[in-house]
Amino acid sequence: MRTEKFDVVVCGGGLAGFCAAVAAARNGSKTAIVQDRPVFGGNSSSEVRVTTHGSAAFHSYARETGIISELLIEERARNHEEINENGWTNSVWDMTMYDMAMSTPNLEVFLNTTVQKVNKLNERTVDSIVCHILNAEVELTLQGKVFIDCTGDGIVADQAGCEWRIGEESYDEFKEPHAPKEASMNVMGSSLHFKAIDMGKPVPYEAPDWINHYEDASFFYKHGRPLETTGFKENDRYRGGYWWIEIGIPWDTIHENEDIRHELTRHTLGVWDWIKNKDPELKEIAKNYALEWIGQVPGKRESRRIMGRYLMTEHDPLTKKDFKDEVAFGGWNVDLHTPGGLLAPSSEPAAMEGYKVVSDFQRKTLCGPYAIPLNMMISKDVDNLMMAGRNVSATHAALGTVRVMGTTAIMGQGVGTAAAIAINQGLTLPEVADQQIDIIKQQLLRDGCFLLNTKNNDPKDLALKAKIKGSSEASCTGVGPNTIGVHKGLMFWKTQHQTAKSDKLTERRGQWIAVGTKPIDKVGVYLTNNSNEVQHVVSKILKVDDIWDYSYEGSKELAETTLEIAPGESQWVQWEVNLNQSNGLPNNGYIRLDLLKNDDVEWHRAGKIEPGQVCGFDIGDRMRRYDHGISMSYSVSPAQNCYSPENIISGYTRPYRHTNLWRSDENSLEVPWIELSWDVAVNISQVELTFPGNILREYHAYESFYRDSQCAKDYSVEAMIDGEWKELFKVQGNYQRQRKHQLKENIQTDRLRLTIHSTHGDPSAAVYELRCY
Repeated sequence: MRTEKFDVVVCGGGLAGFCAAVAAARNGSKTAIVQDRPVFGGNSSSEVRVTTHGSAAFHSYARETGIISELLIEERARNHEEINENGWTNSVWDMTMYDMAMSTPNLEVFLNTTVQKVNKLNERTVDSIVCHILNAEVELTLQGKVFIDCTGDGIVADQAGCEWRIGEESYDEFKEPHAPKEASMNVMGSSLHFKAIDMGKPVPYEAPDWINHYEDASFFYKHGRPLETTGFKENDRYRGGYWWIEIGIPWDTIHENEDIRHELTRHTLGVWDWIKNKDPELKEIAKNYALEWIGQVPGKRESRRIMGRYLMTEHDPLTKKDFKDEVAFGGWNVDLHTPGGLLAPSSEPAAMEGYKVVSDFQRKTLCGPYAIPLNMMISKDVDNLMMAGRNVSATHAALGTVRVMGTTAIMGQGVGTAAAIAINQGLTLPEVADQQIDIIKQQLLRDGCFLLNTKNNDPKDLALKAKIKGSSEASCTGVGPNTIGVHKGLMFWKTQHQTAKSDKLTERRGQWIAVGTKPIDKVGVYLTNNSNEVQHVVSKILKVDDIWDYSYEGSKELAETTLEIAPGESQWVQWEVNLNQSNGLPNNGYIRLDLLKNDDVEWHRAGKIEPGQVCGFDIGDRMRRYDHGISMSYSVSPAQNCYSPENIISGYTRPYRHTNLWRSDENSLEVPWIELSWDVAVNISQVELTFPGNILREYHAYESFYRDSQCAKDYSVEAMIDGEWKELFKVQGNYQRQRKHQLKENIQTDRLRLTIHSTHGDPSAAVYELRCY
């Protein structure tokens, strides 16, 4: 029997719990993380192999940053294997997480350790948890000041006597669009995955008698269970899948988890038997494939939801509610899997539609990016208990969007940071949420996170008081079909994953254009008229709030015209718009150039993704991202100064309400640098940098051994000391987005310079943020 004391005790080592524990430890709290499996990662681990999804699945530049970003960038840089969809994760991911845990001061790890009991000091305070270390016959008691329940099932909160919900709320309770008329115990099911390998020769598969035998092709192809989406493609050695091998009710996802595991095994092998031996088309394509791995830990989607100081409903993400206590953001759609999974008549609505990008269902479920509040992760019943992950205080419908792992990871970082600050300041969790939320938010920004309604205004950041200049500055004149871009390693750039065979204007389409401080005299678009007659296209320029402002009804219209396009291919069509600040053109913001529907006209995509300038298309009542985040071919005159050095102190570290990015002129012969200067010398002991890269698209889009082309590879920082430049440090081979550098000694200077000697391929050097402390 052992007893140990900690400041923060995190129960559960999935992405939410892992990020919570690392955040608490990095912010000075002695932290324990308890995980009942031999590896970290939960559903994302090599035991379950659900790949990490998040907001970037639906929104450009919406990838989650902070601790989860460090992990995913590191895994892609280290891993020899591609990531596609479910079933592909290998142990490199497990070891990436384990390495971070072992390298984090103040963090103690307890793997293969299960929570058995919760001891309370009084009605509203947890004193300790009692755990059992598997295979060691050790009873372990962990005392703590703050406990964070990231167990998924809410084991700690349940034993602590907290109120929780399970199942669907009725429509009458909150009037949620996706709530059923009557409340029920229905929950989303759990999934089991597999992986197959091409052996290069025919391999038979003889199915056991005890599996579930499928005999009807319509079960797959007419009811939203598409075998072809994962596909068995030529030259693909490995295959994996499928998310829809899912079962929940009639079994209880908590107490009958082993029954669910067995049923999923029966059905998973049945699906493989169908592929190998029965499907008329696939059995020939898959004849050389052998089953290499089948999961035996179900990936669970839903069980208990612990009631917090705030209950999120579906209305919050759909209306993008502004929360003062935001500590994370979401952007996955309201994705509610059909209760019963394989046992239900059909799969989820999106799959039944064949994943249409435009439909009534898509319009009703698309949401975000939206803010996530801290108070939905603080128990309303116990003052020193928080939660993160799929057990947070949300309705069943709201859980459909917040449950994905990219989102739960940044929720975990939010609660871990808040817990550490509460302990540092001697406050309860309700007190720190009510009194110190601004400090929590500023710390999250400093640690690499992004918040929708909060920007860096840290009074300790000396860079905010500096004057900024750069060696050169890129300007934007637009991009065309032949503009060369550096996109090596972006899988979706290779295939485009187009939803149509061409870029014809089968619907309204818009291109976000970043504006600096200059007027815009003229814009152009690169079009093809496929008919034999002159075609006309209505074109509008709208003022938009940010790159996720998808609206057009009610948006401020700055200009409108009808473009005349002569018959023929590949032509620039110009429009004199004569926009300036006096007639509505924003300073350092965004406009959107929209072309309305004309089936005979094609608006060609650019050969380069211009940073921070992407496009969308009409889904009937608003825009959504077009084709995984690309730029259409457009021109703007005069060139816009939208990548100025001052952007590094804009307070944001991604494209949002502006590009927020400094880029050097790729044609300059000078080694690119950016410099901060102060009227009075300052004392600096730490320099913190945020480079571009790895946020445009989801984790799935990045290949093995990936280093983002825009990220600084080799760089150095110098300070002016005694009239001479003195090198403070030099870094080679970097590929991480955020880097913090503690100086060997405190220095006093009135000028600091960052020099970027090389990138991973981009001809321009670039920086989102430079901080000094």
